[in-house]
Amino acid sequence: MVETVGRSKLRDVVATRLKAFILEGNLQSGDRLPTETELATKFGVSRLSLREATKSLEFLGIVEAKPGRGLTVGCVNMERVTEYLGFHPALHQVSATELIDTRILIESGVLTHVARRMKHDESIYDRLHVINAELRQARSLPRWVKLDIEFHRELIRASGLSPLMAFTEVLAVFFQRFRESIKRAEWSQGVDSHQQIIDALKAGRLRQADRALRQHIESHRER
Repeated sequence: MVETVGRSKLRDVVATRLKAFILEGNLQSGDRLPTETELATKFGVSRLSLREATKSLEFLGIVEAKPGRGLTVGCVNMERVTEYLGFHPALHQVSATELIDTRILIESGVLTHVARRMKHDESIYDRLHVINAELRQARSLPRWVKLDIEFHRELIRASGLSPLMAFTEVLAVFFQRFRESIKRAEWSQGVDSHQQIIDALKAGRLRQADRALRQHIESHRER
């Protein structure tokens, strides 16, 4: 018995083929793609199915549809990717241990890049220091959580590794899951940990920065 492919499934299949077409052709942002008719013929689908697939890819910025120009390869919208990941239920279902390990892997991994860039750009340290100073003045849990997320996002952003920003929504999910742990935390210790991290980075003491960061995140596991 032949299994029919539903419209939503067909859209995903076509989107996958179109992404493969872009990769195999080594196409770059701004390069023109074949017309809708040509792509529909190539993939053996209707123009409607092709259009549904391109719409889903447009959302992430993988392709762009411009009047008078047709389809072109887009530039991935990292904010949209981040928004999508944060909304996806799968991210909210991972275990607490996985969230902690993910944070350690991502944030400890950027430290070398942050320290290197901080040598040539003092504003990186200044931005992190200002956020931490605001954290020291926080008196409510919502305000604390907002600023703590902002600090760690800025730390990742300071690495200059823009693709990693797609994963910073892990921070929002993390703080939502560990809300009770944050309530019990010594907030002043958290601020002091942040300061130790950025001061060590500014001084080029990577091992010290890494140790302070890991202890800072691991404190949630202990609680």
